[in-house]
Amino acid sequence: MHSIIPTHLKTEYLVNPLGIDSPRPRLSWMTETKARGFLQSAYRILVSADKRQLLDESGFVWDSGKVNSDQSVFVNYDGTPLLSNERYYWKVRVWDAGGNPSEWSDIGEWSMGLLSRSDWKANWIGEVFAPVEGSREAGFFRKSFAIGRPVRSATIHATAFGAIEISLNGSRVGEDYFAPEWTDYHTRVHYRTYDVTALLREGSNAVGSILGEGWYSGHIAWYGKNLYGEALRFMLQLNIRYEDGTEETIVSDASWKESKGPILCSDFLMGERYDARLEHGGWNEAGFDDSAWRSPHAFGDFKGWIHAQISPPIRVMEEKEPIAKQTLASGAQLVDLGQNMVGWVRIRLTGERGSTVTLRYAEVLNPDGSIYTDNLRTAKQTDTYILKGEGEERYEPKFTFHGFRYVEIAASADVNVIEITGRVIHNAMKPTGGLVTSDAGVNRLFGNILWTQRANFISVPTDCPQRDERMGWTGDAQIFSRTATYNMDAAGFFAKYMTDIADAQRKTGAFTDTAPFLKGFSDWSTFVASAGWADAGVIIPWTMYVVYEDRKLIEDHYDAMAAWMAYLVKMNPGLLRTDTQYYGDWLSLNANTPMDAFATAYFAYCAKLMADMSEAVGRTEQAASYGALFERIRARYNEAFVAEDGRIAGETQTGYAMALFMDLLPEETRRQAAAHLVADIERRGWHITTGIHGIKYLLPVLCEAGYEDAAYRLLLQDTYPSWLYSVRNGATTIWERWDGWTEEKGFQNPGMNSFNHYALGAVGEWMYRYMGGIDRHPDTPGFKHIQIRPIMNERLSFVDCRYECSYGTIRSRWSIEDDIADMQVTIPPNTIADIYIPYADGEPVYESGQPIPGGATDGTGASVIDLGIIGNRRVFQAGSGEYRFRTRFKSSKSPNGGSANDGTNRAQR
Repeated sequence: MHSIIPTHLKTEYLVNPLGIDSPRPRLSWMTETKARGFLQSAYRILVSADKRQLLDESGFVWDSGKVNSDQSVFVNYDGTPLLSNERYYWKVRVWDAGGNPSEWSDIGEWSMGLLSRSDWKANWIGEVFAPVEGSREAGFFRKSFAIGRPVRSATIHATAFGAIEISLNGSRVGEDYFAPEWTDYHTRVHYRTYDVTALLREGSNAVGSILGEGWYSGHIAWYGKNLYGEALRFMLQLNIRYEDGTEETIVSDASWKESKGPILCSDFLMGERYDARLEHGGWNEAGFDDSAWRSPHAFGDFKGWIHAQISPPIRVMEEKEPIAKQTLASGAQLVDLGQNMVGWVRIRLTGERGSTVTLRYAEVLNPDGSIYTDNLRTAKQTDTYILKGEGEERYEPKFTFHGFRYVEIAASADVNVIEITGRVIHNAMKPTGGLVTSDAGVNRLFGNILWTQRANFISVPTDCPQRDERMGWTGDAQIFSRTATYNMDAAGFFAKYMTDIADAQRKTGAFTDTAPFLKGFSDWSTFVASAGWADAGVIIPWTMYVVYEDRKLIEDHYDAMAAWMAYLVKMNPGLLRTDTQYYGDWLSLNANTPMDAFATAYFAYCAKLMADMSEAVGRTEQAASYGALFERIRARYNEAFVAEDGRIAGETQTGYAMALFMDLLPEETRRQAAAHLVADIERRGWHITTGIHGIKYLLPVLCEAGYEDAAYRLLLQDTYPSWLYSVRNGATTIWERWDGWTEEKGFQNPGMNSFNHYALGAVGEWMYRYMGGIDRHPDTPGFKHIQIRPIMNERLSFVDCRYECSYGTIRSRWSIEDDIADMQVTIPPNTIADIYIPYADGEPVYESGQPIPGGATDGTGASVIDLGIIGNRRVFQAGSGEYRFRTRFKSSKSPNGGSANDGTNRAQR
C-alpha cells in the first residue's frame, strides 16, 4: 500500500501566518501519495494552544472528530473561541476511499492578532511635523527597556501611516518592505505581526523603528504628495510572555525618543537621498545615548478599521547580477541587469567623505545608448548616496522602488563602485505555474508575462511600476486576474485588493476605476463606474471562486456587488449602458468598439456572474433574479448591436470576442460572428487590433469556435502588431502599447508608454487553459474536478505546462512527432480529471503502452474510464496519478480546425 501524508498546511491564505484576525480561520491541506485514484473519504483535524499537547494528543481547543468528507480546502475552524495574541498548532489526518488512514501531517501553526480594539495598548506617535515643500526626512524612533527573567515568547504588532522598518537590539525585524502597505487610510490601515522571541535577551534591550512616507504622504501618480495626510505616525506593541507565566507589554508612547537621520528623503516615485555622514551608530541597540533626541509627537486614536493584512508581504524575492557594463561619454557608468524588473540596486563602494553617487533608473535606452526617461513623466527614479568615507560602504534604499533594467551611475572621481546587485521585489506569493514550449519566442513571451506580474504586484495590482502613476487600475486587474492566479498563489493578494475595491465604493453603489481610490482626483465623479473597470468588483470575486473555491470572498462582498448591479439598473433602465464615461477597449489599434456595445456587454456579463455566484452561496432567489436580468440585457444587446447576418456594431475584433466569450449570442449567430471575426483577422494579415479588454477574450473564442489554427497564428505572429514583435525587439516584460516602439517611428507617445504593463499579457490565461490544456471543469470550482484539454497544433512540436492548484500539481505535456500525439498527464490526489485526447477515426488510444478498452474499470477509480467522443476529442476520466497517452494526430491547420466546443462556452467559464 502506498503511503498517504497530508502536506502543505495553510491557514486562511498563508502558511503558518502570524497575527490573523479571522475568528474562524479556514484550514487547507494537500495530500501526497503515489497511489493512483486517491480520493479522500474523511478527515480529522486537531488544534491545540500547546504544541506538546498536540504531539501527544492530550489537550485541544478543537477536535473535529472523524468527518466523512472529501473537503480539504477552506475547512472552517469550529472549536472554542480563539484568543488575541495566542498561538495555535494543528495537524490533520485523512482516510482514503477504502477507509485506510494516513499518517498525521507535520504540525502547522498560526497566531491570532489583536481581535479587539481594546487589545491595542500602544499609542500613535510620530514626528514633530512642520509642513515643508517637496521631500522630507525619514524619522528614527527608539525605546530602551529591560528584561529580568527568561522569555517564553514575544510578538510585535505594528502599523503605520507611512512605511515602517522595525529593529530589535540592532537586528531587522522580519523581511518585509513598505509595511503595512497601501490602503485607503481614511477608512482602514493594516498591521503586521512578527515573532521576535529570538531577538530579546535578559538585561538591556532596545526597539527601534524608521518611518518613511510610503503611500501615505509620498507622491502618488500625477497628483503630488500628502493625498492622505502629512503627519507620519506609527503604533507598535511588543507583547512579552515570560517562562514564569507573567506578561509585559512595551508600547509606543511619549516615552520613546525621535530624531532625524541619514535618510534625507524617501519617495516611491522620486527616489531616496541618503547621507551616510548622518548615521547614528548603534541607534537601535541598548546603551545608545539618546539624550539629545526629542520626545515624539503623540496622536489621538485612528477612527477607522485596523485589520491584520491577509496578503503575503512585499519582500526581496530574487537578485540579479549585471550582464553588461559600459562607460558613457559623460563619464557615468551604464549597468544592464538584463531584465526589466522592479526593486533597486545594492552597491558596494569606497570613496572619500562627502563624495556622492547618483543612481538613475530606466527601462530602455535611447538610440544613442543613454537611458530613456521621457516615459517617466514627473517621476525621477533617482537615488543619491553620500559617502561617510570609512572604508568599504554598502548602500541600498529603504523606502523607494523603481521600474528598470538599466542603471546610470554617476559618481565623484574618487569613488570606486566595487559591486552592483539588482534586488527584485514583489508580494511574496508562491509560484504555482510554469510553461515551456518548442518555440523560444513563446517561452520568452511567457517569461515576460511572469516578470510583468512580479513587477506590478506591489501591495495592489498596479498598471505600471516606473512612471508617476503606479495605481491599482481595476480594469487591468480584472483582465489579468485569471492569468495571475495561474502564475502565483494570488488568493490572499486579491482578497486584500477586493477590500480596497469595496472601501472605494461610492455611496451610490458605483465601484471606482482605481483602488485604493485617491482624494487627489479633482472630481469624485471622474474615474468612477467605467465599464470594464468598475466591473472588476464582480469579476474578481468570481475569478477567485472558480480558481480557489473561495465562497467567503463572495459572501464578504455580496452586498457591495449587489449595490453595483442596482446602480447599473437604476442608471440604465433601458438595459443599454449609456450612463457614464468609458475608456472602452483601451489602446486598441484603429478599431474602436462602440462604447455602448462595449459597456452593455459587461453589464450582461456581470449579471450572469452574479447569478452564478448567488447560486454558489445558496442565494437561489437572487440567482434567479440575476439570471433573468442577464437574459433581458442579452436580448437588448442583440436588438441594438447585432445584425441578422451576425455582424456586431463596430465590426471589431474586440466586439466579436466579447459577445462570444460572454455568451451574448444565439447559437447560429455565434457561428456567423466567429466567421466575421476570423475574416477581419485575415484581412489584417493575421494581426491583432484589440486593446487590453479584447485581448483576454480573443484567442479563447477562436478555439471555442473551432478556429484553433487562427489562434496559434496570432500567438506566433512576430510582425507589428503582435506579442512576439516586442519579444523580437528585446522586450523582457509586456509593453503597455502594441506600438511602444516601432521600427518606423521609434518610441511612441512617451506620456503613456510603459514597457512593464501586464494587461496585454492576459494571453497567459489562454496559454495555460488552451495551449497547455489545464483548466477546472466548467461545473466545478477550485480544480476539484479538472479538465485537461490541450489544443495541439503542429506549429509547436511540444508544450509542457504545469499548475499547482489547491490540491497539488497538475501537469500536461504534449508533443507531436511523425503524426503521433503523446500526452503525459499528472493529476493530484483527491481530484478527478476529464482528459481530452485528439481523435482520429478508428485509431486506438494507448495509456502507458496499453490500449484503452471502452468503459474498462476495476471499480476502485484507479483506472481510466472511457467517456466517449465529444467533438473531435476522445475523452477519458482518471483519478490521481501519472498517465501517458499516445494516439494518431489529425492536423488542425485548416482554416477551421474542427470545433473544440463540447456544448458549453468554455471560454466564458
